Amino acid sequence: MSPTPPRTSRDLRRSRLDAVRRVRRYNNLTIGWNVVEGVVGIGAGIVAGSISLIAFGLDSGIEVSTSLVLAWRLAQERRGGCMADHDRHATRAIAVCFAVLAVYVGYEAVTRLTVGQEPDVSVVGIALAATSVVVMPLLARAKKRLAPALGSQAVVSEARQTELCAWLSAVVLVGLGLNALLGWWWADPAAALVLAGFAGFESVRSLRADSLEDTCCG
Repeated sequence: MSPTPPRTSRDLRRSRLDAVRRVRRYNNLTIGWNVVEGVVGIGAGIVAGSISLIAFGLDSGIEVSTSLVLAWRLAQERRGGCMADHDRHATRAIAVCFAVLAVYVGYEAVTRLTVGQEPDVSVVGIALAATSVVVMPLLARAKKRLAPALGSQAVVSEARQTELCAWLSAVVLVGLGLNALLGWWWADPAAALVLAGFAGFESVRSLRADSLEDTCCG
């Protein structure tokens, strides 16, 4: 069996461009899904008075923002040269998006727990969260697999945001389900507090993340 010939710079460049195209495709799918998810989630949350569902919809808005940041980062690939500065700026912008979500949702959740504001049952919200539990992990895994080819910490951070959306979908689903089945109104703001904790953790992790080794290979 003959050894595999070494890859030339042209092969590496072609592989990188293919990875950029695929990440961009997944990113566009993420934007489209989250626009729908955000509108439906916030609308259903307002109708039901559910802070976890409103926060879930807002997280979808943050996800759109981070996906747009990633789209900007991918656009820089056309210029060539070192991507380190672009990737660092994009990663920090994503971290800020996480932080904003954490502060807002945490405040609203504590307020509603304090005053005892009870949400209504939201069948639409339950269906939305259940669907997101299935869709978001698939998109996150697809993007994370391609991150090493680009050496992009921004891709990793954005994929983590997509993963976070999947976890939050599960948390929101539990909160909404407990409220619907058992009448545990506090489960909704408690789920929102968990959501805020996740977002805060991801903000710190994104800020502290090191660049991947191939970041400068644009």
